[in-house]
Amino acid sequence: MQAALAELRGLLGDRLTTAPAVLDHHAQSESWAGARAPDAVAFPRTTAEVAALAEICARHRVPMTGWGAGTSLEGHALAVQGGLTVDFRDMAAVVEVRAEDMVAVVQPGITREALNAWLRDTGLFFPVDPGANASLGGMASTRASGTAAVRYGTMRDNVLGLTVVLAGGEVIRTGSAAPKSSAGYDLTGLFVGAEGTLGLITELTLRLHGQPEAVSTATCAFPAMEAAVDCVIATIQTGIPMARIEFLDEATVAACNAFTGLNLPLSPLLLVEFHGSPAAVSEDAARFAAIAEGFGATGIGRAEKAEDRARLWKMRHNAYPAILASRPGARAIVTDSCVPISALAQAVAETRADIAASGIPGPILGHVGDGNFHAILLIDPARPDELTTAKALATRMAERALRLGGTITGEHGIGFGKLPLMAAEHGAAWGVMGQIKRALDPMNLMNPGKMVPQT
Repeated sequence: MQAALAELRGLLGDRLTTAPAVLDHHAQSESWAGARAPDAVAFPRTTAEVAALAEICARHRVPMTGWGAGTSLEGHALAVQGGLTVDFRDMAAVVEVRAEDMVAVVQPGITREALNAWLRDTGLFFPVDPGANASLGGMASTRASGTAAVRYGTMRDNVLGLTVVLAGGEVIRTGSAAPKSSAGYDLTGLFVGAEGTLGLITELTLRLHGQPEAVSTATCAFPAMEAAVDCVIATIQTGIPMARIEFLDEATVAACNAFTGLNLPLSPLLLVEFHGSPAAVSEDAARFAAIAEGFGATGIGRAEKAEDRARLWKMRHNAYPAILASRPGARAIVTDSCVPISALAQAVAETRADIAASGIPGPILGHVGDGNFHAILLIDPARPDELTTAKALATRMAERALRLGGTITGEHGIGFGKLPLMAAEHGAAWGVMGQIKRALDPMNLMNPGKMVPQT
């Protein structure tokens, strides 16, 4: 390791550090599971530097783990085998925007909020919104989605091409700025969601969308959780082009009210948004209101002003810290699953009953327009029995999703938190993932300990 560090220091100078405070920062995450700190952290500025450091690490067999904003929930960016953490803090530029093609080329360290601030005057925006102000490289690596996926899709749908540095330092380009292609294997799709186990993303070509002419946000309260979920299913099946449709259970609403000072009704709540022309938005909102009233919704409110909409979505994005604050001193085990829309009501109801029987607080919320919901299980870190119970709950939630034809994770990814569940979801196909990993990274240097069967 020392020989590698000497070469890396020659390449990067003071942008390679072994300072304990920096190493400790890169050993932290939102995951319940801890990990050892990396041996060093690098702050490259160019693809060429990433390629050079990868070549050095390959010669010395030093593991490499990418780092964006550190917002992941399953320990994706933790250096479980030590080695070098590659922090993309200094690679956060907008390289190019082709407004006529509705395409942006960016470096991986830029966050979604920073990109959209840059795009504000172009009439375009990047729609994928996982809630946290994550880096776009991290969002691609985890195949993130979020509140707007029901209309605009996930990172899988909005990443057109990548520049990737492979384990030995080779640089490849995948995809293009064209809206579609049938030219060979979809290598872009291979790296999107690979969690850095196949290479380090150093540039992304992203699909942009036009800023909508009109936007309207609405809230509506329901007498029971089942009614809210059934309303979501009916809305989707009716074909109303929702931009966002979010569910918050009573516990989440209570936590958000206390945290933000809002006074939303203490009942299951849907938070929805419509994009389009003024006439289309008005018509869609009226159609949705009629459906919601049919399921017993009350207090349907509209937020037309930008500041009112921003207040509501800030509340939704702050749901995680709000829920944490509802049990002072608690740690959270955050888990998600995604099921076919027809199975959503059953999945949410069974999950709620399971949590209620456990004795552990576990508010439920999520992007239910695409069948994806989350449980935030609050545990006392001084009580190992609560951790055991919460992990069992998360496992049952994943198993339930598989039983209902869904997936163990809709957007949080695998990291090492859900690694033990991969065989149940993929069967023999998980072994094929391992073969791909060995073909591209035969020395197992890229984010080892994640994604594929461990030998």
